[in-house]
Amino acid sequence: MTLKDTIQHDLHTAMRERDQVRSATLRMALTAIQTASVAGTAAHELSDDEVLKVLAKEAKKRKESASAYADAGRPELADRENAELAILEAYLPAQLDDAELDAIAAAAADEVGATGMKQMGQVMKAAQAQVAGRADGGRVAAAVKKVLAAR
Repeated sequence: MTLKDTIQHDLHTAMRERDQVRSATLRMALTAIQTASVAGTAAHELSDDEVLKVLAKEAKKRKESASAYADAGRPELADRENAELAILEAYLPAQLDDAELDAIAAAAADEVGATGMKQMGQVMKAAQAQVAGRADGGRVAAAVKKVLAAR
């Protein structure tokens, strides 16, 4: 069963249970997946990795929206965004902690043979390949900068 099939099954379950927030969130996720599958030159069925990228993008949107609502003094809207975020995170792989991320960044720097900040792009490319959606790009960049600054 693909990740998309799992989400569709969970949507049907949420609809039967009349869980409105979960139903709306899963519908939104399936819409984003469908939009991504028809984007570009040729429509194709997304792989699980591509579906994870779409879900990670949607989760990031929810984090940013919740932060914006909280800053604007709208806690009820921030709570809804956080509830949607929690639902989406259930489908994403576990996030790496800072120590694991630092170790991956150091290994990527060693692999590339980086000696300073000039090779940050190469190190980021190698680190992102190993992280594979288990950490936000900003966190990866911060870890890489920390490793490269120490060299």
